[in-house]
Amino acid sequence: MSTDFELDDAQLAAELAARAGDLLLDLRDRELGTDPLPKDDARALSRRGDADANGLLLAMLADHRPGDAVLSEESVDDPARLGAARVWIIDPLDGSREFGLPGRPDWAVHVALWERDAGITAAAVAQPALGRVYRSDTCSAAFTDHARPRILVSDSRPPEFAAPLAERIGGDLQPMGSAGAKAMAVLRGDADAYVHAGGQWEWDSAAPVGVALAAGLHCSRVDGTELRYNEAHPYLPDLLICRPDLAPALLSGIADLTGAAADSPRVAMVREYLGSLLSHDASKVRLAADCFRVENGRRTGESGPEIVRELETGAQYLPLTAIRELTFTEFGTDVVARFLLDMSVGDETSTVALTEHFAVPGAEIAAVTAIIEPA
Repeated sequence: MSTDFELDDAQLAAELAARAGDLLLDLRDRELGTDPLPKDDARALSRRGDADANGLLLAMLADHRPGDAVLSEESVDDPARLGAARVWIIDPLDGSREFGLPGRPDWAVHVALWERDAGITAAAVAQPALGRVYRSDTCSAAFTDHARPRILVSDSRPPEFAAPLAERIGGDLQPMGSAGAKAMAVLRGDADAYVHAGGQWEWDSAAPVGVALAAGLHCSRVDGTELRYNEAHPYLPDLLICRPDLAPALLSGIADLTGAAADSPRVAMVREYLGSLLSHDASKVRLAADCFRVENGRRTGESGPEIVRELETGAQYLPLTAIRELTFTEFGTDVVARFLLDMSVGDETSTVALTEHFAVPGAEIAAVTAIIEPA
């Protein structure tokens, strides 16, 4: 095992991101042609990229920084990181959906170092399809005078308030994949702001925020509070990255347009799970490897991977059309969701009432127990 510290932390972050980016680019070039892959094949390619890049990053960190902890999207969360002085927060492939689509450059690799009492101290974001690596020790923001501010949002899950916010400041919305790609577009001056709400994890934003802050951009939660990392629950659902001069107007507009209290991390994790019942996309659902599901006393899921596979491809979920009257109760490490669930088969629609109990002792859902009753 090497303990070579010739590279400082920012240089190492850039080297890690670049090496993982090269791996992903080679894989994509080999497996992805000019025509779109079938959905299942594209998803499999993205998951292979996630796993391969994660393995490379973990091996390099073990070699170069063996005493540091790691928080990765693709690894089981180790609670020991909470007591560590240094934690690398990595997303081996941000924008996995875009990675599996021909011609899409908006995917990235994120590598950030969190240090106790200092926050993110080194970061790098690689955009392999653009041949670029942005690093916190060398970057600077470019500001372009656009006639109408350009606000970047998720192309799959834009915030509900995004359209009225853009109208309020006389701007235009532009969809884009990957949090890192959107943040770096603001850094380059291609856009003026990136706004997200509705679900992210620490690894989605740690490196982009580390680079953006070092470059002189404004970075915060959408309510203006600080973005905090290496928390017990690494769910960090929203952020604003923008030109500093735009921050007051954007934060004021968001405050006026939103009134509901933000979800707690546990409730947000459960909401992501419930959303996957309808979307059949469980890429953001965090389940423990030994997670199980019980419905009316009968086991319907024996492991986290099995439950994820069923959420995405199970025939029993295809007829589900709507979740209504959803409420949450949180107590200790548990969350109870109560809601009505609509199902449609042909012209027939039926509704059942569900009470689902989620055990969430840490950064993953450990168990789901459901009671299903006639509505």
